[in-house]
Amino acid sequence: MKKTILFDLDGTLLPMDQEKFIQSYFSRLARKMAGVIDPKQLVEVIWKGTAAMVTNDGQKTNEEVFWQVFDRETGLDHRDLEADFIDYYTVEFNEAVEACSPTPLAAEIVRILKEKGYSIILATNPIFPRIATENRIRWAGLNASDFEWITTFEVCHYGKPNPLYFQEIVERMQLNASECIMIGNDVKEDLPARTLGMEGWLITDCLLHGESQPVDCEFVGTLEQLKNKVLTLP
Repeated sequence: MKKTILFDLDGTLLPMDQEKFIQSYFSRLARKMAGVIDPKQLVEVIWKGTAAMVTNDGQKTNEEVFWQVFDRETGLDHRDLEADFIDYYTVEFNEAVEACSPTPLAAEIVRILKEKGYSIILATNPIFPRIATENRIRWAGLNASDFEWITTFEVCHYGKPNPLYFQEIVERMQLNASECIMIGNDVKEDLPARTLGMEGWLITDCLLHGESQPVDCEFVGTLEQLKNKVLTLP
């Protein structure tokens, strides 16, 4: 019997145009930090830091790995810029909601599952700080308190699509993987959860699938179809 539901956020609970979101996010951050670091260099450093988090070997948190890259590449000390980054995520970052199409279905689906007794974990790729993730949760019409745990770069040591990312969740929350369902919109990033024995449910509203081969998972459908599916769960 399934007991725990893992949800991706971007493109799943929070429908979005990913390319538009990245552009909105980067352009605003670059303007914010323009007096400290060249905008082009900042974008390049963010991508390098993101790549380092995705390939993290687990020895450090994603946060530690990211700032290590940032400091090395820029010659700056990120601690001197902490207030600026916090201010950005508190204010300007929220304007990136323009790239999103929030739907009440997200809150309805989570509510139904919680009422049925399922534990809910937000398994979003932990390449953002918690403040940015909590903002996007609110954009989706949800609250951080809706989730048993939220994966962010402060607390995680791996990133999607590494199966060890999902293994870390299982171990941290003392779960049985066979009792879990991973729900996401990205074939490459979310379905590796199936290698641990989880079911993989794929949401197609903002589907990301760069390959031509058939998708192997237990459910494929829109958020509306997902709502109908969870209504039938025990």
